[in-house]
Amino acid sequence: MDPRLTGLDLKTSLSALLDLVLPRVCLVCGRPLLPQEQHLCTECLADLPETRYAPLGHNPMADRFNAVLDPDEYEPYAYAAALFHYRADSGYKRIPQALKYHRNFPAGRAFARMLGERLAASPLYADVDLVVPVPLHWSRHWRRGYNQAAVIAREVARSLGAPCAERLLRRRRRTRSQTRLSGAAKAANVAGAFVLRRISPPAARHILLVDDVFTTGATLAACHRALRQAYGPQVRISAATLAAVGD
Repeated sequence: MDPRLTGLDLKTSLSALLDLVLPRVCLVCGRPLLPQEQHLCTECLADLPETRYAPLGHNPMADRFNAVLDPDEYEPYAYAAALFHYRADSGYKRIPQALKYHRNFPAGRAFARMLGERLAASPLYADVDLVVPVPLHWSRHWRRGYNQAAVIAREVARSLGAPCAERLLRRRRRTRSQTRLSGAAKAANVAGAFVLRRISPPAARHILLVDDVFTTGATLAACHRALRQAYGPQVRISAATLAAVGD
């Protein structure tokens, strides 16, 4: 190897060699990636259908989330934001699927950092002091080996400079997959499914619930109710996901 190669040249050369052996492709369009591209090709990255919800207190996702929260108690308005729009006919749906079903942790962390950067740049999330991922049931966690929401939450927490309380919530019963259920069935499926693990939870002023995809908000709302049993109405509980369906 040429001794004149710098560290950057060496890294680029090794990446190019690995691409020959194990070609990297764009998650969205499947095109082979150039050495400087990561996870998405330049064109698909430029066309990422970002929601741009982070700076907006009221947005379609936040309004839908607040609509499914318990109306019987006073609640401070829950902020909610996602990195991008999720559509079943779009290749961008492969971004959360790559993490959830294919163990693509580098891609999951990369897009979680993008989400975290958008939130960190917004004054609405500047006071978040606790990040809580939606938990899996222990049996599903054991079978899969990881919780995709926790992978995302760790990166978001780093961006916000807040602790990530991965074990604060527990899913006490295994629920059916939400994928093919109606809105009402989704709410019934997760009703009462989440509880706090700790009798004395950590103090917080603004809690951020994190999941991979927002659909009807039923799962996040069920987690919200579990947290609200321990935190009074002075604590804001908001939500963030990689993607949001139907906005």
